[in-house]
Amino acid sequence: MYRASNFIPDPNQELLDAKPLRSLAPMFPAPMGVNVNQSSTPPLVCVTPVGQFPTGFGAGNLPDFGSFATFSATANGVSYAGISANGPIDATPISAYKTRSSMSVDGDDEPYLGNQTFSSERKARRGRPPGSGADGSNGKFKRPKPTYKNFVAGKELAFLPSTSDQREIVESVHMTFEALRRRHLQMDETQDASRRADLKAGAIMMASNIRANSGKRVGTVPGVEIGDIFYFRMELCIIGLHAPSMGGIDYMTTKFGNDEDSVAICIVSAGGYENEDDDTNVLVYSGQGGNSRNTEERHDQKLERGNLALERSLHRKNEIRVVRGFKDPFCLTGKIYVYDGLYKIHESWKERTKSGINCFKYKLLREPGQRDGAAIWKMTQKWISNPATRGNVLLADLSSKAEMLPVCLVNEVDHDKGPGHFTYSNQVKYLRPLSSMKKLQGCGCQSVCLPGDPSCACGQHNGGDLPYSSSGLLACRKPIIYECGDSCNCSTNCRNRVTQKGARLHFEVFRTTNRGWGLRCWDPVRAGAFICEYAGEVIDELKVNLNDSEDDYIFQTVCPGDKTLKWNCGPELIGEDSTYVTADEFEPLPIKINAKNMGNVSRFMNHSCSPNVFWQPVQYNHGDDRHPHIMFFALKHIPPMTELTYDYGVAGAESSGSGSRRTKNCMCGSPNCRGLF
Repeated sequence: MYRASNFIPDPNQELLDAKPLRSLAPMFPAPMGVNVNQSSTPPLVCVTPVGQFPTGFGAGNLPDFGSFATFSATANGVSYAGISANGPIDATPISAYKTRSSMSVDGDDEPYLGNQTFSSERKARRGRPPGSGADGSNGKFKRPKPTYKNFVAGKELAFLPSTSDQREIVESVHMTFEALRRRHLQMDETQDASRRADLKAGAIMMASNIRANSGKRVGTVPGVEIGDIFYFRMELCIIGLHAPSMGGIDYMTTKFGNDEDSVAICIVSAGGYENEDDDTNVLVYSGQGGNSRNTEERHDQKLERGNLALERSLHRKNEIRVVRGFKDPFCLTGKIYVYDGLYKIHESWKERTKSGINCFKYKLLREPGQRDGAAIWKMTQKWISNPATRGNVLLADLSSKAEMLPVCLVNEVDHDKGPGHFTYSNQVKYLRPLSSMKKLQGCGCQSVCLPGDPSCACGQHNGGDLPYSSSGLLACRKPIIYECGDSCNCSTNCRNRVTQKGARLHFEVFRTTNRGWGLRCWDPVRAGAFICEYAGEVIDELKVNLNDSEDDYIFQTVCPGDKTLKWNCGPELIGEDSTYVTADEFEPLPIKINAKNMGNVSRFMNHSCSPNVFWQPVQYNHGDDRHPHIMFFALKHIPPMTELTYDYGVAGAESSGSGSRRTKNCMCGSPNCRGLF
């Protein structure tokens, strides 16, 4: 052990005397429904095991989903197989330590402040008389709580993929979690509840054996890519990236030849301590312990648990996964976690913090040859602060101020100076004026529409629920979403006015290597977030067979692939009926929009058989359901600088009307590419 030359020796500092932690029996929460007297801590929510779990479903007759595994294990020192960069290793889990939902044991995370609602909604709730519905003062209009159903062995989960592709498995698990979280949030809001929907979703998935990469491992996690973003710590847990739902250090006991050591395998740097992370290839990480968020008590950190594992990793030189936390630019109290790849610890020391405690410090260096992760995040945040710093710009604002934020046009591939001429417009030009169309019945809500209000006409149009969360995320896909419009009494601050306010992302139209121009954005995009509308000219459904160049810019509601159709992701898990629509049941709408001569950024979105965006019909300014607005939403979390793509439709699908679009060769590069679209 030594101090690096770039650190000034301090007589108060001590060299770490690290010894391996051995022979700790693993602890696991009891299965759902099992009564245990050892602890009152709720299982599967506040206690997250650090240990591994056997591969596959324990009952043996469930479908084989590869990395999905049961949430059960014995606590009698079972050895499990892990994976390292050099091949399989024998790994025994270290005992999990219990945490409380109100604080972070490691001090690396910010306290959860609840789901924020618009101030107008809070005022409206306070002003409602007793028994008026959503405030729940007398329970008259409360939605009954769902009955959580544990799946019995042998029941097929239709919304999960039957594939061996690890990326698809991870994405499906992740999307299922997000769908359950949004739906729980939607249901809880009708009861004016503020309980954590992310922990509810995680508990349901654990109890239903729906998770990925349940086995602990050193190094990379199959199906998880550098740059992936997450909004909740539970997301890291269910995909197997970082097991503790709150602790910042994930560790395990591993065999190195004939020796056995506890080593760290993943850390989350989320800002609880004074961690240095300005350099995207260097991270100075603070150890766990010493701070309490609920009391003023502070004490020196101890060389135990995660701290000891980090110290042993310094000597063993094993790779450690690093997740960096950043402030959510769209939520004052939120965080976004970015998986930044593999690091190794190069040195450690002890120093006194501003709060007066002795804290362990670990300097980690990023392994060379990896794709960028946090570096892209910091780069795009710099561009957002000052767009002039973006290089290779052909045009600073392709929209000519038609959008609220400039649309940058860049080319880093060839010498093409830009797309063909078109008129930029973020509006839809209909065949007949809006005044001649059927009117949409509006609501009579005062101030804003509130969840669970049975007198809200717009809520009833949407099946009794407001389709968006308080932060503007779409809860689930529907045949048509009805937003409040000009015929409604509610104000423009109503949560049910999302897409009509226009796009609010920093878009970039860029030159691709093999598919012409594409679209991406500098911001992180959350699953369910509105992206943009497909703008252009509505054309007569009898005039689809146009020339080839126009055909490239025509939008039709052709049946997309399974991934998009299944975006509701398993409402059966919370006791609701399935909303899955098969390709045979899909009914296209007659609307067709041509964006060749006029359109917005949506005309640059390319096709993918594994898309990250989906289209959703929305109504707000007229009542002709045959010709709604076509709005695009995020299918999953989309990191900055990721190309935005949607599924143009299944090749060979029948098209309404007299014509059909040409079938084209697909160049999306997806592992499950259909070849044609």
